[in-house]
Amino acid sequence: MKDILREIGMIARALDSISNIEFKEYDLTKGQYLYLVRICEHPGIIQEKLAEMIKVDRTTAARAIKKLEKNGFIEKKEDAHNKKIKKLFPTQKGERVYPFIRKENDYSNTVALTGFSENEADTLFHLLQRVRKNVEKDWEFVKKGNKRHY
Repeated sequence: MKDILREIGMIARALDSISNIEFKEYDLTKGQYLYLVRICEHPGIIQEKLAEMIKVDRTTAARAIKKLEKNGFIEKKEDAHNKKIKKLFPTQKGERVYPFIRKENDYSNTVALTGFSENEADTLFHLLQRVRKNVEKDWEFVKKGNKRHY
């Protein structure tokens, strides 16, 4: 069996490392850009939904959100109907950095797909979506305290 997940992991770590180096000048570190992008794309998102979207636990998300807030990239606002709910919004600083992050993402996509036909890129995208959906089932299962049997 081919070790596809090892390849995916190497790709993800390399791209994450590149991004952390390139975004350092914007005071974005350790994957914070992932959170900022989602908040810019979904203003008013709540922390739990954001954590689910990025596939991290609540504690990890809380730490990243706290740093983004401290560094002025995002702000929390109370929900108009429920004061316990805090919605996340990008600040002007966050909105200014967002286009650069998107540009880096587009460039990385282009580099990663160099030599692929449009059909091959579409096929790869759909296959990776299927892989993600398969893994998500286990992620949800384990996240709830269950143990996989292998």
